[in-house]
Amino acid sequence: MRMLFVLLSGALFGFGLALSTMVRPEVVLSFLRWHDMGLLLVLGGAVVVTALVYFLAPRLMQRPLFAPSFGVHPSELDRRTIGGAAIFGIGWGLCGVCPGPAIAGLGTGNWPLLIALAGIFAGAWVQGRWFGGLAGGAGPQAAQGVR
Repeated sequence: MRMLFVLLSGALFGFGLALSTMVRPEVVLSFLRWHDMGLLLVLGGAVVVTALVYFLAPRLMQRPLFAPSFGVHPSELDRRTIGGAAIFGIGWGLCGVCPGPAIAGLGTGNWPLLIALAGIFAGAWVQGRWFGGLAGGAGPQAAQGVR
């Protein structure tokens, strides 16, 4: 049942990305250049829904629908977080491709996104291979302790 819920949630997410045209890099780049503010509604809607669910769900529900308890995800605002966010933002700004919409874009037949996805996966591999074990939370050692 849990996997069915995950599948349906992913399909709904992908449908929303395709409907909002976020799967088209040229639309995202137009938004980032302040030429087309249509994606601002998508961003604003996502922030409102996420904030409501993130803050209200643990208060209104005893436990999640398909998990034993709500998780706690510790985070730190340090130079690694800021550096990673900057690298991600620069990459997104240069090519207009974010990982989620890129995968959803493949479902719409936008095959050139495979090039961007290859770069995303290569960057993730490099980060995990050479920087994943550094102190500060990332990497296999830290992942084992957070469950």
